[in-house]
Amino acid sequence: MNVSKLLPILAIVALLSFTSCSTDNVSEDKINAIEVPVAPQAKLIEIEIMELINAHRINRGLSALQNHNTVKAVASTHTEYMIAVNDVSHDNFFLRKESLQANAAANIVSENVAYGFSSAASVVNAWLNSPNHKDNIEGDYTDFDISAEQNNEGKWYFTNMFIKR
Repeated sequence: MNVSKLLPILAIVALLSFTSCSTDNVSEDKINAIEVPVAPQAKLIEIEIMELINAHRINRGLSALQNHNTVKAVASTHTEYMIAVNDVSHDNFFLRKESLQANAAANIVSENVAYGFSSAASVVNAWLNSPNHKDNIEGDYTDFDISAEQNNEGKWYFTNMFIKR
């Protein structure tokens, strides 16, 4: 079967697992081996995205989320991966989830990804107009952060992660 035909199926499977509150049976040695890089300094577009998401949550009567450096570091690794493979995906989400469970005391983990938007407002509006992405933005979480990086052509890639501790 053509790999490109499998990607939508894999994306759906990944989407269905984002809000799972179950914990994986991972050995303690494996969890301890998960390393988190240092979080890069926040860019203006990232700060704007977090402010827009929190403003939306507050307008909906939800609590604002706290930014979290470990979440940012993990999100950053995925953004760099998407740029390297030139594809927007949720590949290896389970590894990011395990890392945040081990290093940020996360019980629930989800993420939104995007590509090609040129402003904070445009990417947040796109997520809010997508039911699954909106569910993540409005979900029962405590912390979040975002990674936004540009590829060599100047196109933005985004990974927005949410956790509940």
